[in-house]
Amino acid sequence: MGVPRAHSTRGQKGRRRSHLALKPLGLVACNQCRKLKLPHAVCPSCGFYKGEEKINVLAKELKKKEKHKKR
Repeated sequence: MGVPRAHSTRGQKGRRRSHLALKPLGLVACNQCRKLKLPHAVCPSCGFYKGEEKINVLAKELKKKEKHKKR
């Protein structure tokens, strides 16, 4: 039969959980459109990364609208 775990005080629980709080996101401005984005990631609003267009956002948006119209 298992032995019950020892009682954890409020302080012990608090110290253990002190690192569980959400941290603020470190957002940076996009070089192309100046909107906030995650660092080292493609900008979701313009599709550029390191000065090169990686995602054609306009085409993606048009495709999404056409798909929505079909429904």
